[in-house]
Amino acid sequence: MSGGIEDRIEAWEGEAVVTRFDRVTSTWIFIAIHNTKLGSAVGGTRMRTYAEPAAGLTDAMRLAAGMTAKWAVIGLPYGGGKAVLAVPEPLSGEARAGLLRSYGQLLESLKGAFQTGVDLGTTPEDMQVIAGETRYVHGVDPVTGATQDPGPFTARGVVRGIEAALAASFGSDDIDGRSVVIQGVGDVGHPLARMLADVGARVSVSDIDGDRARRVAAEVGGELVEPAAVFSTPCDVFAPCAVTGVLNRETIPQLACRVVAGSANAQLGEPDDADRLHERNILYAPDYVVNAGGATAFGLMSTGVDDVEELNARVDDIRPTLEAIFAEAGERDESPFAASRRRVQALLAQG
Repeated sequence: MSGGIEDRIEAWEGEAVVTRFDRVTSTWIFIAIHNTKLGSAVGGTRMRTYAEPAAGLTDAMRLAAGMTAKWAVIGLPYGGGKAVLAVPEPLSGEARAGLLRSYGQLLESLKGAFQTGVDLGTTPEDMQVIAGETRYVHGVDPVTGATQDPGPFTARGVVRGIEAALAASFGSDDIDGRSVVIQGVGDVGHPLARMLADVGARVSVSDIDGDRARRVAAEVGGELVEPAAVFSTPCDVFAPCAVTGVLNRETIPQLACRVVAGSANAQLGEPDDADRLHERNILYAPDYVVNAGGATAFGLMSTGVDDVEELNARVDDIRPTLEAIFAEAGERDESPFAASRRRVQALLAQG
């Protein structure tokens, strides 16, 4: 999607975009509401620096569409939305807190039309600050103010997805001895590395933060991969757990894996990239399915479910969902992305 902010909004198929410019920090705030047929829009808040504000708007739109698909697939009554705080530079201290308070006031003024939680670049502590201004924050106890991190739930779901993908691609779901390259070892990639190492995977990690990558590699007994080599490193599973659009016409030819299954949102640069993966016989676990663990757990928590065993069991349902998607795609000789899209469209049509 090209053009300025107005052109991108005009071309979008979503329902609404809320924008605000925070003059104190020179931050553009974008809240993209894609589809509310199943319920009020719910999605994370991303904080990131972009080359231009319009790129942040595009990110919000793509991510909001992914949330529509995610809520439909996991069967919870929410609509798709996403927020992006397009900061000109990394923020900390009072500048960050002030931006988050202003953003929280904006959310409160929407009266629940959009509800939010953690995403790339924000933390549970950030959600506490936002929750000081609005009721519409997931992952913060409204009475005690205690926070919960969705990262481990998301990582658990990715492990279940990797098991399903290994079974479909290799005929066995056993992770022991399988090689996995994780791109991005932040809030999800880090616990994912631990979980995989605990069941015997040979884990390699990469991150633009070299110190963080070295710490995680040492912790899990894994290898370190330089960011420039992350796509071409031979492995059984490539797990993108960082930014959007990493699977595209430039990177897909470099891949040396059999499976792609990771927690990053909107992994495909464009829909045709799913076919490019299929043509290379690389099994792709659609991102909005395999990374739905955190959304599943927090969505259930918002309805009053707080039993950890029940939450984990619902997260584990990601595996049979993917198994069905892989089976349908295999029968039709198509990308799992196509099979998952049909499922989403059918679910939305049912309402």
